[in-house]
Amino acid sequence: MGMREVVTPFHEPRSRMSSYDATNRSTVRTQMAPAAIGPYSQGILVGNTLYCSGQIAIDPKSGSMVTDSVEVETERVLDNLGAILQAASMDFDHVVRCTVYLADINDYAQVNEVYSRYFNEMLPAREAVQVAALPRGARVEISCIAVR
Repeated sequence: MGMREVVTPFHEPRSRMSSYDATNRSTVRTQMAPAAIGPYSQGILVGNTLYCSGQIAIDPKSGSMVTDSVEVETERVLDNLGAILQAASMDFDHVVRCTVYLADINDYAQVNEVYSRYFNEMLPAREAVQVAALPRGARVEISCIAVR
């Protein structure tokens, strides 16, 4: 029995797919969010889609971690993400997906309370997971994808 190719309306065979257009990609940078602490960009804009790197609670002015409480840390994280969104002429209304990384899943309720203040009724898709550790001893890291 031979192999046959199955084509659905949502899937084009590779030979017919258009190639990636690197000219439609730009780096988003702002001094209102902390500089990358590794080999990555704060954000990458591809067409109308912005991919924001995970942010932790680094104060962009001092370069120091904000560690007062998990609530204050979450506010700083979301303010950092907001600055990257703004640098791409977007805001939290444009966010379609977030990933929340928690050093302790027991902080889930406190993080949710702060998180909910940044989004309107058009809530993005999201997952929240506990991880073994985050950079610089952070308790929260959040990344997002936004679309114009």
